[in-house]
Amino acid sequence: MELNLIDKNYIKLIKEFLGNGSLNELNNLLVQLHPEDLVVLINQLSLDERITILSQIEREILVKVLVNLDEPTRDLFFESYSPAEIANEFIELMDSDDAAFILAQLPEQIKDEVLSNLQDIAYASQLLALLNYKENTAGSLMAVELVKTALNASVQSCIEEIRTQAENVNSIYVVYVVDEFERLVGLMTLKNLILASPDALIADVCNKQVVSVSTSASIEEISNITRKYDLVVLPVVDAIGRLVGRITVDDVVEIMHDEADEDYQLMSGITEDVVSTDKVWILSRARLPWLIIGLFGGIASSRFLELYEDQIRIHPEMAFFMPLIAAMGGNAGVQSSAIVVQGLVNDTLGTKNIMQKILKESRVALLNGIICSVIILLYGFFFAPNSNMSAVVSIALITVIVFASIFGTMVPMLLHKLKIDPAIATGPFITTTNDLLGIAIYFSLGHVFYHP
Repeated sequence: MELNLIDKNYIKLIKEFLGNGSLNELNNLLVQLHPEDLVVLINQLSLDERITILSQIEREILVKVLVNLDEPTRDLFFESYSPAEIANEFIELMDSDDAAFILAQLPEQIKDEVLSNLQDIAYASQLLALLNYKENTAGSLMAVELVKTALNASVQSCIEEIRTQAENVNSIYVVYVVDEFERLVGLMTLKNLILASPDALIADVCNKQVVSVSTSASIEEISNITRKYDLVVLPVVDAIGRLVGRITVDDVVEIMHDEADEDYQLMSGITEDVVSTDKVWILSRARLPWLIIGLFGGIASSRFLELYEDQIRIHPEMAFFMPLIAAMGGNAGVQSSAIVVQGLVNDTLGTKNIMQKILKESRVALLNGIICSVIILLYGFFFAPNSNMSAVVSIALITVIVFASIFGTMVPMLLHKLKIDPAIATGPFITTTNDLLGIAIYFSLGHVFYHP
């Protein structure tokens, strides 16, 4: 069923079936939906309606839906099940990466009970290993289900291995080649397997140029490598090169989407990963820190203006251009920092020749500042007969734009060097700082011009 069919009328029909208890009609609609479409549908219902819908979905589909649900809905759903039921009716049916994700969201005691109730001890051991990896690393994100073959095997025996191992793997992209110590040494695409002679040795026909990541690789490294080499699946190896898992392209896309959401929230001054369905206090807590910083920045600006109270009283026209100076400084700083952050995230900026990058940004800022200042001078010529005022605004504008651009370039680089997400620099931090410094520059220049 197409996503665009889940419209208001469709939701209304679902709600009618829920209200009337028409479960047969409800099921007839639900079986037509893709798991992702079911998530879209569920997110538009009340909590009680969500639980009823979830109880009607077949287990094989439900386990795919649960992974993409928001945590409050999933927690409420699991309240109706014992740890043993969660283990055998849900976790056992999931891919290892999805199962590890669900387990990580459960309270510690329940998680331990679920693991202890898994009937497949080997699978439980694999999940426990995944849970022990540091969050947001390749080890915590990978799935252990994969198909591998020995380096000294024949193509025919490799195909037999695929038939044997593929039962536990949903999608087969490549067959990994390992040596006698389980170290990753090559890979075979399905196309190469089909075209190769059945009697050929894997060692002679496999691709030994394998791109992989270690279990400690960050999500930024994973997304950058996948994009750079145009991969659909990325093998994960441990510290001594042994193959331990794989990360598929759908997981990478989800990682990139989550990273984009996180960066967008940081740029907007939201310090936690939140969604609209979170509680009011959680939403408030995520937004409040930068609002408080902005508040203190505003207080600092007002205290600074007190130093020039007499100047404003004598030349009140200076107050007219305060919003312009503050806005232009904030905009220039955010533009520069956004470009730097994008380069750092995409790994296209590099860490060498930093001074050259700063000088280049300074030249760009100077050019933009000159153009904006000329526009202000033309405006002053026709509408503001006070030449001193036009000169102050123009010079202040150039100075503020150049300074804000340099500041916006350096801060993300510094944060990146300190292992702090540089996306935080493009939000209220840059805007508040540049507002304050822009006003300081503006009135300092005004003092020089009016009181030489």
